[in-house]
Amino acid sequence: MFPKKELAQLVISACHEFDIDTVVISPGSRNAPLTVGFSNHSKIETYSVVDERCAAFFALGIAQQKQKPVAVLCTSGSALLNYYPAVAEAFYSNIPLVVISADRPKHLIDIGDGQTIRQENVFNNHILCSANLIENTKFTARNSQSIGEALQTATSQKGPVHINVPFDEPLYDTVSELKSYHFPKISSSFLDNSNIDYDNLASIWSASDKKMILVGVNYPNEQLHRLIDLYAEDDSVLIFTETTSNLHHKKAINSIDQLIFSLNEDDFKALQPDVLITFGGMIVSKRVKKFLRNYAPKHHWNVDERKATNTFFCLSEFIQTNPIDFFTNFNTKITRLKSSYQPKWLAIRDERRVKHAKYLAQITHSDFKVFEQVLESVPNHSQLQISNSAVIRYAQLFTINSTLEVFCNRGTSGIDGSTSTAIGAAVVYKNRTICITGDLSFFYDSNALWNTNIPKSFRIILINNSGGGIFKIIPGPATTNASKYFETPHCLTAEHLSKMYGFKYQKAYSTETVQQELQTFYQESEQPKILEIFTPSSENDQILKKYFKYIY
Repeated sequence: MFPKKELAQLVISACHEFDIDTVVISPGSRNAPLTVGFSNHSKIETYSVVDERCAAFFALGIAQQKQKPVAVLCTSGSALLNYYPAVAEAFYSNIPLVVISADRPKHLIDIGDGQTIRQENVFNNHILCSANLIENTKFTARNSQSIGEALQTATSQKGPVHINVPFDEPLYDTVSELKSYHFPKISSSFLDNSNIDYDNLASIWSASDKKMILVGVNYPNEQLHRLIDLYAEDDSVLIFTETTSNLHHKKAINSIDQLIFSLNEDDFKALQPDVLITFGGMIVSKRVKKFLRNYAPKHHWNVDERKATNTFFCLSEFIQTNPIDFFTNFNTKITRLKSSYQPKWLAIRDERRVKHAKYLAQITHSDFKVFEQVLESVPNHSQLQISNSAVIRYAQLFTINSTLEVFCNRGTSGIDGSTSTAIGAAVVYKNRTICITGDLSFFYDSNALWNTNIPKSFRIILINNSGGGIFKIIPGPATTNASKYFETPHCLTAEHLSKMYGFKYQKAYSTETVQQELQTFYQESEQPKILEIFTPSSENDQILKKYFKYIY
């Protein structure tokens, strides 16, 4: 059974033609022709998620893991606007999200008809391509061109696109077959890597005895891992890896803030690199951004397929290629140097690690102590989906098990869709997915649990410090007399939400009970699980601040 409407058939055929095999649908009437067609297509898997904001982040999580486009489909009106947070995240995280919105015909817009808004180009500031279709057989060729361009852009440029599809009534008429259509293949290559002067770059690199490689958000890749390992054996190179880099080496500095938190001016000058190579997505650490802005390298090379990122305001070379191709070529042209640069800073890193362990051994139950317990407990080869704000910053202070894969929505760094993204990732990830989240992020996205597709193995660890702990840590909010507007204190728990949505609920409130609950938390079950860990709001910030004083 397929929609009778030709425009709906055209969109469905195009998605199949360009390898869209997953569509997340939110219920509605105006999108009925597409809903009927997608749900009956033998090569397309469909999911139903009611809340459009959650649906978009759920689709983003699937696309994050599959590394290919996933579509979301909604009805007309304000439903479409609820996609915007996920669209922005996809834009800045380079995730191919295809937004398909049903719409009223143009003659019904702005005349007082129900469920209508100005949908065309609504994501203009954060979209790679907008295809505004017309329901008229005279425009079939134009529509085909527009759809093909949008879908191929999502794939080639790795980001969000929007296809707006207006339908007049009737909406529910069906036919037994899907027609075939021609979609022009569009050459969408935009890489300009023909002018990369590897010899010149290598001469600059080999003449410098203080070099740094800084890796942001990065999808796990064994080949890239092997290519980067070479630099760990070079005394003149420091490798800084964030938790979300999914790169590990015994000679990498993986807890950046732990190392640089309170260095003095002489220390910063000694750490200042002559050459900095960056690749991957957003950087979490504010301190490393401040350091590299204040103590800029002579040469900053950013390696990226799509766009230059001048995070430190000193970009000297945009190398437009993917990191694997760059390092494959670059590694053949460089030589190792003898230098005191890496040995000195690794020795300082090791001193910090010893103090880190000593401090954790003596502190009481708190956010910081909970992170130690949780991260040590996660089973090998799991996936961690970490929410934003204080949660990802705490995670950055620990050495993460190298068998784990770690993800976080750092494109816009919002708390609004972390759980939904984690659930989407869990649906397609081959092993267990564990979402570590704070209370504000969890309750803000609680509709994420309104989803019948959640795997039984999915686990949520909810650290509940009664609201907005990050605002006690960062400077500024505490100096105002409006703390309740920053910290958002509350007395909410997840217990009743867990029951309503069919999760098994566990809770802990001390170092002993956390350890006890974690022993059974990952065991197989007939339901997904939530472990809610309550921590003392009045003590968490002081314990963390004392930590940074202790390790120096």
